[in-house]
Amino acid sequence: MNKPKRYTITSALPYTNGPIHIGHLAGVYVPADIYARYLRLTGNDVVFIGGSDEHGVPITIKAKNEGVTPQDVVDKYHKIIKDSFEAFGISFDNYSRTSAQIHHETASEFFKTLYDHGDFIEETTEQLYDEKANQFLADRFVTGTCPKCGNEEAYGDQCEKCGTSLNATDLINPKSALTGNVPTLKQTKHWFLPLDKYEDFLKEWILEGHKKDWKPNVYGQVKSWIDDGLRPRAVTRDLDWGIPVPVEGAEGKVLYVWFDAPIGYISSTKEWAAREGKDWEPYWKSDDTKLVHFIGKDNIVFHCIIFPAMLKAEGSYILPENVPANEFLNLEGNKLSTSKNWAVWLPDYLKEFPGQQDVLRYALTANAPETKDNDFTWKDFQARNNNELVAIFGNFINRVVVLTNKYYNGLVPNPSELSQIDEETLAAVKAYPEVISSSIERYRFREAQQELMNLARLGNKYLADEEPWKVIKVDEARTKTIMYVALQIASALATLSEPFLPFTSNKLKQILNVSLSAVENSWNDIASKDILLPTGHQIGEAELLFSKIEDETIQFQLDKLEASKKANEAANKTLEPQKETITFDDFTKLDIRVGTILEAEKMPKAKKLLVLKVDTGIDVRTIVSGIAESFTPEEVVGKRVTVLVNLAPRALRGVESEGMILMTETAEGKLVFVNPDDATVANGLQIS
Repeated sequence: MNKPKRYTITSALPYTNGPIHIGHLAGVYVPADIYARYLRLTGNDVVFIGGSDEHGVPITIKAKNEGVTPQDVVDKYHKIIKDSFEAFGISFDNYSRTSAQIHHETASEFFKTLYDHGDFIEETTEQLYDEKANQFLADRFVTGTCPKCGNEEAYGDQCEKCGTSLNATDLINPKSALTGNVPTLKQTKHWFLPLDKYEDFLKEWILEGHKKDWKPNVYGQVKSWIDDGLRPRAVTRDLDWGIPVPVEGAEGKVLYVWFDAPIGYISSTKEWAAREGKDWEPYWKSDDTKLVHFIGKDNIVFHCIIFPAMLKAEGSYILPENVPANEFLNLEGNKLSTSKNWAVWLPDYLKEFPGQQDVLRYALTANAPETKDNDFTWKDFQARNNNELVAIFGNFINRVVVLTNKYYNGLVPNPSELSQIDEETLAAVKAYPEVISSSIERYRFREAQQELMNLARLGNKYLADEEPWKVIKVDEARTKTIMYVALQIASALATLSEPFLPFTSNKLKQILNVSLSAVENSWNDIASKDILLPTGHQIGEAELLFSKIEDETIQFQLDKLEASKKANEAANKTLEPQKETITFDDFTKLDIRVGTILEAEKMPKAKKLLVLKVDTGIDVRTIVSGIAESFTPEEVVGKRVTVLVNLAPRALRGVESEGMILMTETAEGKLVFVNPDDATVANGLQIS
């Protein structure tokens, strides 16, 4: 095991313009929490920092759309996000917000330090401007075509398809997100951080210093940026929401959100230290501190180039030792989209799966997008729970606890001589802390969790092979040894599962009666101690750690997503343009009457067609209608309908159709009849 060390762990600050979803959890917060919990368990000095990013254009856009103030938006979502994280078990030592006074002071001081050092370039440049909105178009106030990958929905600060960081003026065919207008160029003054000045430093620090220990996806993206040549980056914006630029001549300007947001890690640490009576500076300014940023791949450039350049310019801060960014998580084969409600929202999950936080943690870690984009499906979620957590982990613990209570009234039995298989099994248990540690310390959390489950599999196999329920009938002494060994495995699982399954770990410790006892074991004890649960220790009654998830529960979630898909299709459906203008005389030629469908049958070998007998009031005629995919013959018999009766007859698959039933679609795309308003209206009445 490594010697105790000081760690500062940060996780990307979520925008407070919506709740947290599973993409955020899989990409950033679950791996960060696993790492922080593991480091605490191994005796390290850890501060795990989080907070809400409450500035930036997405906040103001949300406020404009909802007709409220930006402060209203951030207050609402900060509480939702913070409460969700707490309920889900993300173990932040401090969760702050960038609207806090301590953050405004810290960010302003940081900017002023660089300004006083002469680290900025002050330039008057042409920026995109919306004449109709009377506003400069910073970042997400403008969209257009990415000059690098051709994505036509790129933002003015970043293309989310290829990950390229942009300036608004880089976009091809830009348009205002406020009015849809084509913007003009207008001069404005801003301050720029000359990233090109730090190219040599970044090459030495990253390309030479971290080639082997940084993840390939992170290293590759940073190398591409540096190889393309760095340019000065504006660190101020023309906005009325944010931290005012703290220098003269900067009225109406605020700090660029990607300048102030990472400073939020520092201000949150200050807030934590003040509350806990600690000194914050060693966590950010001591060379024996390891700084680790957990982020998604869309934030790599900010945490690996821009923020390190800022820290280097300031001069007194340490640099991140690692930035283990994950790729993206998709949902049921499609990209997660907050605007399209194609997401699994954390508040909804907590409500609909009470007490099952660890199931989602487990499923997201098992399918974590560590090296490539991965896909979350509800069927896989169900299978992970039922076939692994219930059938392997939960089954082993339940058998051990039930049998111990049945045979020995819950007391750990006194073992007799250990057999070779007993000794090999206990030796294997001792090896697991180091195996799991090795994976975690290389940020391979999926691999680490698999090793944890291998320990549960070891326990299941040991019980299945030794069969204490059979041995008890012929050899009581041997049965005591088997159950003693099985209880040692259960105790090891109680500790080693905590980073991955914290609620399960806590519940298992309570079942084993070790959470408040003198026999609770640390991570390191498992490898060094010969006995984890001593003879005579009293355990509790059995409780199920996990419950089976039924098909109807999963179908409910799939139905929710299908409803979102249909709603989006309806919202995005392009209305047909108006047809060619007709005269009133043309309209009067249409003979539209009320009718009733008397008979209906499917057209043979035709998927879409029904053959109808319709009473039009003037006669009973045959009409062929393309509604068979929306209605069965039985559903339409007796329907009151609106009929165009003087349409020229037309043969369809050998049947002459003498008219047309008028139909329309709902906003959801459902086909419906154009029915007469009054049910007492007689067949044959003309509609004018």
